[in-house]
Amino acid sequence: MNHTGHCLCGAVELRTTGAPEAMGYCHCTTCRTWASGPVVAFTIWKAEAVTITAGEEHVQTFEKTERSKRKFCRRCGSQLMIAIPTLNRVNVFATTLPTLVFKPSLHVNYAETVLPMRDGLPKLKDFPGEVGGSGDSLPE
Repeated sequence: MNHTGHCLCGAVELRTTGAPEAMGYCHCTTCRTWASGPVVAFTIWKAEAVTITAGEEHVQTFEKTERSKRKFCRRCGSQLMIAIPTLNRVNVFATTLPTLVFKPSLHVNYAETVLPMRDGLPKLKDFPGEVGGSGDSLPE
């Protein structure tokens, strides 16, 4: 299963192969500031499953920390993905992949939420334990 996505102006195109390992919502201050919104919909993929197929020369990277490399189109400013090298994973923003059916399974960094969501999904204080978080759940 492949999905093709692109930035707002179409200068950058990317493709994912297979299925994402996880889908959900991030409530952290950094993602909210980066996206200029109260919550961000994410899809997590193995790094080798994500390829920039056109316009790589237009991709700019911003690194707030060594843990993440935020990639965006420098022509239109569209956010594309966040490379997470320490985990060999890539977070492709759900809106970047219009053909992917978004089926969230959890909320991360819910301790920082500014938009409480009552949807029955697990609400993690930070990240799952297997990726370096506490794994602690919070109530809806």
